Amino acid sequence: MTNILKQYIISQLGDDIDNLEYVLSKFQCLKVKRNSQLLTQGEICKYIYFVAEGSLQSYIYDTEMIENTREIVTEGNWYSDLRSFNKCVPAIENIRAIEPSLLYQVNNKDFQEMIKTIPQFGKVYQKILEAYYTSAVYRVNTFISLSALDRMKWLMQH
Repeated sequence: MTNILKQYIISQLGDDIDNLEYVLSKFQCLKVKRNSQLLTQGEICKYIYFVAEGSLQSYIYDTEMIENTREIVTEGNWYSDLRSFNKCVPAIENIRAIEPSLLYQVNNKDFQEMIKTIPQFGKVYQKILEAYYTSAVYRVNTFISLSALDRMKWLMQH
């Protein structure tokens, strides 16, 4: 288990590290190559990923099948298609590694169990939700606040 995941979880669990080994045991190490596809639109998202090394890209295709990046996720951060993960519905986005990456994944069943049985682990989920929300609000506000011409430029760039 890499130190970065362990340190992150300790920072969330605080002084109560009695459950640390249990929490860490629920994560699977996943080494992926550049361009490895972790989630394809239409599949059910089964995991939340913690990026220990490398980076991920979340992207969608527009009506003309042009790829549009939604998010770049860097080391020390979490990512998942949360709607698909939580509701077990088809994903609306794709996720892939954009460089060789070391990830820790936890499945829905284990994640939900930890939230219910380890109250401090709820802080981890809160951080994931906060990051997801903050990123979404930033994208929406930036898009709304731009002029029509600037929105077109932004779309062309991103």
